[in-house]
Amino acid sequence: MINALDFRKADYPVESLFLRRWSPRAMSGEPLSDAEMRTLFEAARWAPSTYNEQEWRFLYARRDTPLWPVFFDLLVEGNREWCRNAGLLVVILAHKVFSRNGKPNPVHLFDSGCAFENLALQGAAMGLVVHGMQGFDFDKARTALSVPDDYAVAAMFAAGKPADVSVLPEKLREREKPSDRLPIDQIICEGAFAIGESS
Repeated sequence: MINALDFRKADYPVESLFLRRWSPRAMSGEPLSDAEMRTLFEAARWAPSTYNEQEWRFLYARRDTPLWPVFFDLLVEGNREWCRNAGLLVVILAHKVFSRNGKPNPVHLFDSGCAFENLALQGAAMGLVVHGMQGFDFDKARTALSVPDDYAVAAMFAAGKPADVSVLPEKLREREKPSDRLPIDQIICEGAFAIGESS
């Protein structure tokens, strides 16, 4: 098993969970238990949201169930290569309008991203794989899963039990390691935008 802390070092003190969370692809094919799945979604439930809208919705399929092929068929070919060993496939939706008044909610995707991050961190704490992705057919997901017009199809993720990198196709094995991050000074700027500009 790959230990993300062997690859990552924070420049400033943060909880180790942030460094341990990464997006591996190697999964064992074992199903997640109902308790494991519900614990992941429980973490997402407690994410912050504007006016407490809780805009996120999660549509899921567990492996070896009749719904699995419906979700699996949404994936692009490259993601099918490794998602075949996932225990859970999930489509994330975001409610585009406020439930309180029907007006457009400009932060529906932001809030739903917060919910996914909660879930991903919970997965890391549990020793599970949680890998978000955009490599799927958004329009097909809307149709196949009867997503209403007032919900955005935001993203998809796979979750499962970790496995050795040898379960992956050879071309993916060398990519199976935690990535680094840009230094803080490349992502923050006091005042007006000047990030990346030479002084």
